[in-house]
Amino acid sequence: MNKDWNTIEFLRHVRHDWLNKIQLIKGNLDLNKPDRVKEIINEIITETKQEAKLSNLDIPQFATKLLIANWENYYFRLEYEVLAEEKCQVTEDEVLTEWTTLFFQMLNQYIKPFADNHLFISIHSMVEGIRLYIDFNGILLDRETMSQFLQQQFSKQLTLKNIEISEEELVFEVWMNREQTGK
Repeated sequence: MNKDWNTIEFLRHVRHDWLNKIQLIKGNLDLNKPDRVKEIINEIITETKQEAKLSNLDIPQFATKLLIANWENYYFRLEYEVLAEEKCQVTEDEVLTEWTTLFFQMLNQYIKPFADNHLFISIHSMVEGIRLYIDFNGILLDRETMSQFLQQQFSKQLTLKNIEISEEELVFEVWMNREQTGK
């Protein structure tokens, strides 16, 4: 599942996504649906602003993981929102990315393939660290194993809180403290 994305593959996917968006706009123009075209353009603007906010957090590995997630072969669709934009200069980008990769793999393994599985991540970057609010809606096939994974201690900096799990929803918070420097 961990694909090594080179520049050409990355650009190929970006180009494909933009071509799809342009075709969607063109199709709606051909159908004389200007209101839908405006909606699509507004969705593109919102998505692009979120991509920029994510890229500006100064956690490049984590940002890349989220940016390419929908191009990988997961059985869920990822959406994210950056709500607070404090730079994450001393957050362990690699630790956060490793945990996120493991979480995506575990989730993918224990959800129903081809169901309407949706993962939403809300990102709050603050002076103290970064907080992720994770909300999965879909069909979870193995709650017990997923719960065990979420209960594991991954690193001293990364803590999971307020875990709620059911057959169709998984909600929890991830808190990653800033790395302590100089003391």
